[in-house]
Amino acid sequence: MSGIAERLAEVRERIAAACARAGRPPGSVTLVAVSKLKPAALIREAYAAGQRDFGENYAQELRDKATELADLKELRWHAIGPLQTNKVKYVAKAAHAYHALERLEVAEELSRRRLEAPLPCHVEVNVGGEASKSGLAPEQVESFLKTVRALPGLRIDGLMSLPPPTDDEQVARGYFRALRELAERHGLPGLSMGTTHDYELAIEEGATLVRVGTAIFGERA
Repeated sequence: MSGIAERLAEVRERIAAACARAGRPPGSVTLVAVSKLKPAALIREAYAAGQRDFGENYAQELRDKATELADLKELRWHAIGPLQTNKVKYVAKAAHAYHALERLEVAEELSRRRLEAPLPCHVEVNVGGEASKSGLAPEQVESFLKTVRALPGLRIDGLMSLPPPTDDEQVARGYFRALRELAERHGLPGLSMGTTHDYELAIEEGATLVRVGTAIFGERA
């Protein structure tokens, strides 16, 4: 078993254990392996070990990898970073899902360019109120949803957040819980939350997608 296969197996075991603690079936959580800035060869290794969902932050990198790895027919690309309108075309063409929708002009451009099945989207929420981070304030979500739900070519599946980093487990849980309660209020089943250092807590608080990079591929240069 390769290093990546071993690390993937460990992450899957931890996901299953977190699901068990929360009384949830393991299949209720999708693992998105965050492969940004990692070479296509490592993605092939992870794919060979059974991984199918991969996350990319940068639209042009997603475009290039989608071309290079087009032979991997079951691979699903998740665009997980903020988008400029001039880069939307790459996500609209190549992505299976988009996790960071927070600007109306991006939603409109995605809607215009998505020609096949509707693009599943998660609306990004800034639950920590950090000035340095993108995402809607919780009180902006209702009106944003009302507008983007009317756009063809998009399907709003849930909410996404990248809360402030903290070593305090209860503080972290509070952020995840706040996102879950906001999603429930708006009838959204999907919760894209949790990264390498906190995905188990996120699952216990209701995450349906976790974005794990370092624990699978190692540190980025």
